[in-house]
Amino acid sequence: MAAAGGGRLRREASALLLRNPHLPARQLSAPARLYHKKVVDHYENPRNVGSLDKTSKNVGTGLVGAPACGDVMKLQIQVDEKGKIVDARFKTFGCGSAIASSSLATEWVKGKTVEEALTIKNTDIAKELCLPPVKLHCSMLAEDAIKAALADYKLKQEPKKGEAEKK
Repeated sequence: MAAAGGGRLRREASALLLRNPHLPARQLSAPARLYHKKVVDHYENPRNVGSLDKTSKNVGTGLVGAPACGDVMKLQIQVDEKGKIVDARFKTFGCGSAIASSSLATEWVKGKTVEEALTIKNTDIAKELCLPPVKLHCSMLAEDAIKAALADYKLKQEPKKGEAEKK
């Protein structure tokens, strides 16, 4: 008899939660409870997902990973002839904070010069997304990915040994 009463109590509690307008279902979901709304926004609506042509001379690619958590982040930038970043794309395998950090990073680098993009710090990304201390490595990955993409771009701009000797 106690089991039947427990089931009824559970059903009544569920019905109360479903009817209560002050407790929307979204607040009861795990992502909404565990992540700040800015992280959830970038996770649910990621900006600039995709790839650019990595063989192009004006595209820099950064691929970084964190062995501790298994996150892998690829961030690419496309730079115009004046040195301004005109496009950025990312693909990330990781948690919501890693995806949000790379999404935000692509938004922030667009429109900046290569030198300006180097000033983006993980602390700025973490602050903007309100990342808790346990997720700071995600913003560090995003900063590392930006730097790696910029380094790859700069490397592609250097003349090759054969080309330098011909001139």
